[in-house]
Amino acid sequence: MGNRLGGGGFGPPRGRRRAAASPEGGAAGPADDASSEAAAALDDPEAAARDICLRALTGTAKTRRQLEELLARKEIPDDAAAAVLDRFGEVGLIDDAAFARAWVDSRQASRGLSRRALKSELRAKGVDCEDADQALALVGDQDEWDAARRLVARRVSGLRRVDRETAHRRLLGMLARKGYGSGLAGIVVREALDAEWEADEPSAADTDQGLDAFLP
Repeated sequence: MGNRLGGGGFGPPRGRRRAAASPEGGAAGPADDASSEAAAALDDPEAAARDICLRALTGTAKTRRQLEELLARKEIPDDAAAAVLDRFGEVGLIDDAAFARAWVDSRQASRGLSRRALKSELRAKGVDCEDADQALALVGDQDEWDAARRLVARRVSGLRRVDRETAHRRLLGMLARKGYGSGLAGIVVREALDAEWEADEPSAADTDQGLDAFLP
């Protein structure tokens, strides 16, 4: 009987593979990893799909569509991918509705994006209309106005060196890239520029005091 601790008939546990060594004797490189994944996908596609999805979900949530696309790139058969993704959905590892809520909360707070821009991003990530609309309902009209005003307030002081028309155009462009419509953007920009330019203009009292120096 072979030596259980040595080189007898006991290899690695079935379904798992030893790390492949590079020709130089070091750790496996990207090409070796890709080859191992391809081999695993042929031997046990569902196990390979589970491993790929678990790695992808480490540290960050993903939508079902994102994981579908990842598995397709890894050449996992469609039926194996669907089985694993269905199971992940059942146990809560994939939750597009929760993903959409977290995405909207984070992007609206950190980037000041409008609901229109947020909906476009969710659509690109494969979130369906119902889940997207429920998440976007968390952003009210006042939230959009406040976010737009914060965005403009951060930029307007840096435009003091240009004329008002140029500042107006640049601020409108910035809000448009964030998904804001022209109506809301025009009002917010006009408010900010009025306040900024008025702050630079001398008041009537200041003007009178300046004239007093030339009067007898």
